[in-house]
Amino acid sequence: MATLEQALSLVQLLEAELINRSPAIIRHNDYYRGKHPLHFASDEFAKFHGDRYRDFSDNWTQVVADSPVERMTVTGFLASGETDADRELWKVWQVNGLDADSQLGFLGSVSNARSFVLVWGDPDDPDMPVVTFEDASQCVIAYEPGSRRKRRAALKRFQDGDMDCATLFLPDEVWKFSRPRLIQGNAQSPQMTDVDEELKRWKPREIPTEPNPQPNPMGVVPMVELPNKPVLVGDPISDIGGVIAMQDAINLLWAQLFTAADYASFPQRVILGAERPVIPKLNDKGEVVGTQPVDIQKFAVDRVMMFNGKDARIAEWQAANLSMYTGLIEVGVGHLAAQTRTPQHYLIGRMANLAEGALLAAETGLVKRTEEKQTWSGQGLREMARLIALARGEYEKAEAMRAGRVLWKDAESRSHAQLADALLKLKQLGFPFKWLALRYGLTPTEVADIMVMRMEELEADPVTELTRQLGGVPDGAGNVVPVTEPGDEEFEGEEAAA
Repeated sequence: MATLEQALSLVQLLEAELINRSPAIIRHNDYYRGKHPLHFASDEFAKFHGDRYRDFSDNWTQVVADSPVERMTVTGFLASGETDADRELWKVWQVNGLDADSQLGFLGSVSNARSFVLVWGDPDDPDMPVVTFEDASQCVIAYEPGSRRKRRAALKRFQDGDMDCATLFLPDEVWKFSRPRLIQGNAQSPQMTDVDEELKRWKPREIPTEPNPQPNPMGVVPMVELPNKPVLVGDPISDIGGVIAMQDAINLLWAQLFTAADYASFPQRVILGAERPVIPKLNDKGEVVGTQPVDIQKFAVDRVMMFNGKDARIAEWQAANLSMYTGLIEVGVGHLAAQTRTPQHYLIGRMANLAEGALLAAETGLVKRTEEKQTWSGQGLREMARLIALARGEYEKAEAMRAGRVLWKDAESRSHAQLADALLKLKQLGFPFKWLALRYGLTPTEVADIMVMRMEELEADPVTELTRQLGGVPDGAGNVVPVTEPGDEEFEGEEAAA
């Protein structure tokens, strides 16, 4: 049991770490949304054109972050020693809407290097815990010294109207604190500064229906971290952080291309050896009292210009070569694709007539990148499933989930024809139907429903169903005729001739 002073000290330490992480999180979120400041520009270019391109970005960071997330789909949870996915865990997943929210959590992990999952019981429904994915800007976990998995404490900080709120999760209890939300303004007097400092201090948040602190019946910190690219020493790495520099370079090249297109994309003509044309200037009586220059804009509209003088001649400057910029942009995007293992056809937007095998090979890097993220996130989700079991009071299942695993949809994209052909060959080798259905991409719940439907078909027409499973069809006389694939007749003929 922690004292109030110890709890406040932990909140202040964890909040300081959260504040320290905030600049990188804000920057990564801005880049994902396309808010890119103009970098690498000369002072002169920034001075004259910076405002023009303030709201422009050729946003590749969003594609880099989205490409693995769209292939990360959880289909179930399998406890150690079990052969079927757990229905109750999947029910909790569905009731909490985690099919959609998990995508937000995975995206937050890819963008901001980490996201979190919080599990807590619902007093109104003890069998249905509340599970939420949390953003890295609001949560932080403190681990036991020397461990990357044993959680000592967790903090969630959020805003509720005009109040800042903080919830401190410990293995045996939960503390709730609050303070007035401070709005930064102009310089204040020393007296008001002292008042603000006093208001900044966290104080216990009293809720009439809850004790503070309240006991934690799970016995462990109920928050789990989902890291992206974890390393042995130091913080995990964001996928966006590594591409910001190249993204800035691409934005600058586009800005320079647009500027060149504005000023130098057409041939420029200049007249040499002639004075600017003038016309007589008349007074009220029609007398010539001087001359005045001809309005050049009128020549541009009339597309006719006359010059006097034997030395007058016309010279021309060629239009700027804008393809030089597009070539450099493609090189930059290619580097970005190689660094992040994002297929170039995701970025360039130009497809060649590739065979299906070549297209799959082009996506191999992205598939491996996605599978790595499934491994990293899978550890946290497995612990989340354990916390769900603890919140429901299912201690045996919680122990089994420590060595369980998360079931994922296949990260590789295949056509239905190719996948069906591969599964048919595996069926002929003896693989069971349930395993094939899972490989097809169905969730364990859908597979269970299909197994029930197969049993109903078997009961309705057992002869046809059994012969079909044996690889043939009845011929009407009680015999089973094998089903041949297209091309088998030719193969059998060649075999007989040999």
